[in-house]
Amino acid sequence: MKTLCGIDLGTQSCKVVLYDYEARKIIAQAQAPVEIIAGNDGAREQKAQWFEDALKACFGNLGADQKKTIAAIGVSGQQHGFVPLDEGGKPLYNVKLWCDTATAAECAELTRAAGGEDKIIAEAGLPMRPGYTAPKVLWLKKNQPDAFRRLRHILLPHDYINFLLTGEYTAEYGDASGTALFDVRKRTWSEKICGLVDPSVIGCLPRLVAPDAPAGTVSAAAAAAFGIPAGVPVASGGGDNMMGAVGTGTVRDGFLTMSLGTSGTLYGYSDSPLIDPSGDLAAFCSSTGGWLPLLCTMNCTVASEEFRKLFGLDVKAFDGEAAKAPVGAEGVVLLPFFNGERTPNLPGGRASVNGITAANFKRENIARAALESAIFGMRIGLEGFNRLGFKAREIRLIGGGAKSPLWQHIAADVMKLPVRVPSGGEAAAMGGAIQALWCLAVSGAAPGTSAAIGDLVDEHVVLEGAVVEPDTKAAGAYDRAYETYSRYLKALSPLYT
Repeated sequence: MKTLCGIDLGTQSCKVVLYDYEARKIIAQAQAPVEIIAGNDGAREQKAQWFEDALKACFGNLGADQKKTIAAIGVSGQQHGFVPLDEGGKPLYNVKLWCDTATAAECAELTRAAGGEDKIIAEAGLPMRPGYTAPKVLWLKKNQPDAFRRLRHILLPHDYINFLLTGEYTAEYGDASGTALFDVRKRTWSEKICGLVDPSVIGCLPRLVAPDAPAGTVSAAAAAAFGIPAGVPVASGGGDNMMGAVGTGTVRDGFLTMSLGTSGTLYGYSDSPLIDPSGDLAAFCSSTGGWLPLLCTMNCTVASEEFRKLFGLDVKAFDGEAAKAPVGAEGVVLLPFFNGERTPNLPGGRASVNGITAANFKRENIARAALESAIFGMRIGLEGFNRLGFKAREIRLIGGGAKSPLWQHIAADVMKLPVRVPSGGEAAAMGGAIQALWCLAVSGAAPGTSAAIGDLVDEHVVLEGAVVEPDTKAAGAYDRAYETYSRYLKALSPLYT
């Protein structure tokens, strides 16, 4: 038996799956938590050592005989995080995460230096936002000057896992495009944007490898540390959204993946760059050779989790309460910006419950409004896709929220698109495994396996259950509810900018 190892380093945990690609089934999986350091200034950080510890814990929970079957490895990682390393590959400071909003001032500074947001978009394909990596590097320069002086390597979280496995400093186009240090059209680092941060930055960035190429092979040191075979190829890997696209089959025009996790994302494959002048959709590259325009919100399941805890309900009971309320929650509208927000660009945003009256102030309405607010945020992205001429046909739903039948129906009705849920629930890790198989096939090390990513996705991505079709009556009611949500958002946004 030969297996593919898919690794997914998320914000809250690290997951590892072993996938038997001949039998087409996951034979083992493991998970380990990762803590977060939160600051009142919007800082969200982790330590690089925690990544290594979590990976060791995952491999430690797999059997030795299982690990011997690994033929190739593919890594998915949370996007945008800044892992600063010295000459010897040792961390210089905490990893500032995608959800860190403490860099709003640095974003403004870089935008001014570039000559305005339109100039940044013209150069890099996306605006400067607190979630991206570039302002984090400038933050280190301003706030940790000694660490910045010793900075020699700038890696993203998935790049760092690849480094731990191979000893090589590499990056892949898809994840690199989320740094705001990258020209998404030319698929290369942007010397101009790097220079706005500091002239030294371009020299700290890793070499770029193609999505079907290896980042390297498992080193002897990594084999000893993790108990895995030395010498097996480690694919280029990618950001969690890029690998999620592979793991859900979103590698062709017309399909969208929606992820309902702590953050919410909506993304679709495109054969050509889709540059959004508004900046709502990030014009990322895909990890399959094309592009992956993407919307990201920072508060997706956050609101439902916060109110669920406040009400003392488990997930099933909370959904049960929400199901009692009608579409639109009788006018109760939630702006879910517990952590600031990325889209819309409100790093200082705050959550609020609006539209309350003596008649509609009910637990079930607040519960439903929490669920609806997550999908209203996604609809902002769908409108962006429509403006750019993307013809969406279907949504593949992943993340913790995808397990909720109620959320599935809300998504179909708000977005007016059929919804399907991939099986397994570990789309990013499976995406890494499939990319590892692609790497093997291209190298000729997997005889009889197609070297086309589309064929591999067709063979190994399974969509479970019935398609959830939008309900015409509910969709119309959601149009009106979304208009109300948009009015509150427009009215309150000036408080947070």
